[in-house]
Amino acid sequence: MALLEIVKAGNPVLKQEAAVIEKVDSRLRRLLDDMAETMYKADGVGLAAPQVGKSIRCVVIDVNDENGLLELINPVIVEREGSELDTEGCLSVPDVFGTVERSARVTVEYTNRWNKRKRLTADGLLARCIQHEIDHLFGTLFIDVAKSLRNGEKK
Repeated sequence: MALLEIVKAGNPVLKQEAAVIEKVDSRLRRLLDDMAETMYKADGVGLAAPQVGKSIRCVVIDVNDENGLLELINPVIVEREGSELDTEGCLSVPDVFGTVERSARVTVEYTNRWNKRKRLTADGLLARCIQHEIDHLFGTLFIDVAKSLRNGEKK
């Protein structure tokens, strides 16, 4: 495994719509492994491929719950419920935090690393993280949708 460079806001890859992944293969699985290692090293809870310079639709998420590490390939949110405001940050936008409105509960369909279609319903931090990371796949950063922004520590 290898640590990858996390690209920062201003890099054009973060504003592009990522390509659908046509084939799950060993190269993609290696990228997922490297993304997870990079996310953990950076003390993050989610990382999308565009954040490491790859304009393809995959994300890794680990909010330290019973799901453990999630790898979502070509994720699509198929159901949304409720709404809530909370604070978000992003590894590609260091030291900036914002208040973002997200769905309180989401159901996402995705392909896993073994090319199996899966469905997951989530709420709380996991739901927020899924939405945040999927936004990256469509060129949207949390600073684009935040109701307010601030520099410094998360509150």
